[in-house]
Amino acid sequence: MSASTIDTQPRIVAEQAALPLCVDLDGTLIHSDMLHEGLCALVTDPRSLQILPQLFRGRAAFKEAVAARVPVEPELLPFNETLLAYLRAQKKAGRYLVLATAADRSVACAVAECVGLFDEVIASDGTDNLKGAAKARALVARFGPRGFCYAGNAHSDLAVWREAAAAIVVNAPSGVLARARSQGPVELTIDNRPAVFRELLKAARPHQWIKNVLVFVPILTAHALHDVSAWIAAALMFAAFCCTASGIYLINDMLDIRADRLHPRKRMRPFARGAIALPLGALAALALICAGVVLSQLVHVAWIIVLYALMSISYSLRLKELPLVDVFMLAALYTIRVFGGGEATHHRLSLWLLGFSSFLFLSLALLKRTAEMMSVAKSGNTKAARRGYDASDMPILQLFGIAAAFAASIVMALFVQSEANAEHYASPSVLWLTVPLLLFWACRMWMAGSRGNMHHDPIIYAARDRVSWVIGIAVVIVLVAAKSLIYLPK
Repeated sequence: MSASTIDTQPRIVAEQAALPLCVDLDGTLIHSDMLHEGLCALVTDPRSLQILPQLFRGRAAFKEAVAARVPVEPELLPFNETLLAYLRAQKKAGRYLVLATAADRSVACAVAECVGLFDEVIASDGTDNLKGAAKARALVARFGPRGFCYAGNAHSDLAVWREAAAAIVVNAPSGVLARARSQGPVELTIDNRPAVFRELLKAARPHQWIKNVLVFVPILTAHALHDVSAWIAAALMFAAFCCTASGIYLINDMLDIRADRLHPRKRMRPFARGAIALPLGALAALALICAGVVLSQLVHVAWIIVLYALMSISYSLRLKELPLVDVFMLAALYTIRVFGGGEATHHRLSLWLLGFSSFLFLSLALLKRTAEMMSVAKSGNTKAARRGYDASDMPILQLFGIAAAFAASIVMALFVQSEANAEHYASPSVLWLTVPLLLFWACRMWMAGSRGNMHHDPIIYAARDRVSWVIGIAVVIVLVAAKSLIYLPK
């Protein structure tokens, strides 16, 4: 993030300081765009299609309709603190401040009231869309040619700067900044944008890719470690799931902006902070999902990635708000990774593996939701945004989750008991040691969750937990011992 810079010509600043300072909202006063955020919020509202006819009445009418259905919460917005500090200093010096924006007037007035610095609001009113030349005409009509200074950020603001006495350029592309300087004095430049690629990578959550190693499980359970083609196919599916999942994470975060801003930890996510423009996020999400489909088609199972994407998007749009449906869907999203690996490698899932993984992933999904509700309760709230639970549901969720963990252990015990395993192991009775190891791990995970230590997704928590690694190594040792030539009674 680069430091903000102030024009080094104090004479220019002194000459313009007596003039009103008009400030744009989207991308200038805040790091986001109110219309884009409103549209993202409407995607999850089944009544959103009702506003589409407003498009035929013009952009201003459409903004008014969106604003009417998505009440603004200005206290949650990602304000540009550098610009706000400058505005406070100007207000203290007695300067007249105006919020001049193409956003709907209801939105602008709510933001102005929250900030408490602006003397006047000039905004779109449902008839006139005050953007670019239209805003320039409105400001000239109000203050006269060269009778105001203007803070903006986009190419459309060049039309306003041509009529202004001086410009304040906030996080503008280099070409826009150069043209603004060529048109007249620049009172202030602010550039506190984070690196977009870095923020996109953060929003894609590469640390979550560890979940996709589940595609390799069918190779291990089929005892096909020597099958090179299966490893290649699984690697392609791993990459396909990584791309698709990252695209879904981008979509999920764009739809959950408000909920994330209310969350003590998730409020620092890139979209919640306004670090990534929402149209750019949508394009990146589409590109990643398409890449996942292409990669999976190389092993002729693109339909699995398409199904996974549809399930994930349905979860983000609506299913995550339905109690119990959400955790069963989360469990299914884990299980489909194992299923996809089996289909791609042609080492398909046995009913034992399907049953075990279904119960285990349901337990982990319930653990994730319980930990989330505990975090909400600690913050003093009783209900999480876009969730179908409240704090009183935690005991029953814990009961469901622990029961699912024990069910997974029972399936593992029955699998070990199956005589079909004898042909794969020299000492199959050794496999019984995996049952207490698994049960101990599951009980420990739930203990960590009940103590409020489950700050991440359970699988991510396990990947960072030393004890989980020790248990995993112990399971590997047991499997190696069971396949060895040491004789034990069967």
